[in-house]
Amino acid sequence: MQDLFNRFIPEKRIFRNREVLMPSYIPTKLPHREKEIDLLASVSAAALQGETPSNIFIYGKTGTGKTAVTKWVGKELAKAGNHLDKSVHFFYINCAIVDTKYGVLQNIANHFISQWSERIPFTGWPTEEVYSKLLEAADKAGGVTIITLDEIDKIKGDELLYNLSRINSDLTNAKVSVIGISNDLKFTEFLDPRVKSSLGEQSMIFSPYNAEQLKDILEQRAQMAFKDGVASLPIITLCAGIAAQEHGDARKALDLLRISAELAEREQSNTVSEANVRRAQSEIEMDRFAEVIRTLPMQSKLILFSIIVAEEAWRVHHSGKLTTGELYNVYNALCKKAKVNSLTPRRVTELISELDMLGIITAKLISKGRYGRTKEIRLGTDPEKARSLLSEDEVISGVKDFKPYTQLHF
Repeated sequence: MQDLFNRFIPEKRIFRNREVLMPSYIPTKLPHREKEIDLLASVSAAALQGETPSNIFIYGKTGTGKTAVTKWVGKELAKAGNHLDKSVHFFYINCAIVDTKYGVLQNIANHFISQWSERIPFTGWPTEEVYSKLLEAADKAGGVTIITLDEIDKIKGDELLYNLSRINSDLTNAKVSVIGISNDLKFTEFLDPRVKSSLGEQSMIFSPYNAEQLKDILEQRAQMAFKDGVASLPIITLCAGIAAQEHGDARKALDLLRISAELAEREQSNTVSEANVRRAQSEIEMDRFAEVIRTLPMQSKLILFSIIVAEEAWRVHHSGKLTTGELYNVYNALCKKAKVNSLTPRRVTELISELDMLGIITAKLISKGRYGRTKEIRLGTDPEKARSLLSEDEVISGVKDFKPYTQLHF
């Protein structure tokens, strides 16, 4: 067994510390987020005076530093609380992992009670009892608690947010505020009006990084991650430029640099080359593409499969591009064959827009004069790879031989 792993341990090590290129790593300095740090700190500082900070909702695309800034400020706030002998608590929960009212309340309560009482189990208690235990634990700890809910839009239902927005009226010796983090700028628009009103949130928006900012971030991390001379400035600039084209995502920039270095290390090279970066880019894009398709809702998978088969048929039987009208006919026929209820044309158009945003397809809005507007649709990736990934789904697998031109006479 030792011989098996010896083959994969490189003789030439180019990493000093691989962990600093991981998304979970929070550096001591966060370049180009000074303004956001100051704003979040100015709101959170009320906790050091024993007052309740305003609830804050932080918005921005993936990889714009929302989580890193919030965790960094929370860590500094806890340090300041210790220094000033103030009771300040900062809790972070990722709602993509813990997405139920019970789970979130149980996690928060257990942060308090682990030192003095029996922990609440993962399941089995009435939710109201968990909430009561949380109130008891928070009051016993006293002070101010800031609860950060990352990917807050993943929480099922509005009940949890309603409870947290009203929790201070149920506490006697403690105060609580909430920081919500979301990629969805419209998240609060769909909340129950009572919840939205009770939260009374302040908003912060994190803009995507540009290429120059990403270069600074990568330079900072590369100095800690690699031995001298491993990643040259042109290589760092290339990684930053590629990530800037992908909506300024710092996580993708870090992943690209790390995977490029891992490829170089496997080749027993002392430096990262452009070829390593290009290969890493291809691997990352394919992994992301596969993950996105596998996790699509069923109706989105059916629409995407309809686009694949419709494009193939359209190229054979027609000139020009596929439009939403023709696609809907294919989708409708596919749903009948799959014995799945079809959606309305309007809802299908919305899901097409979502697929467009994910980069799986391109949907260009065009005007047909007095005949109104439509969208010209094209698949944005390899159809065979997409077909293969979709066929992993049981429903799609059952209709994988669907031929629209025999069903609809294209």
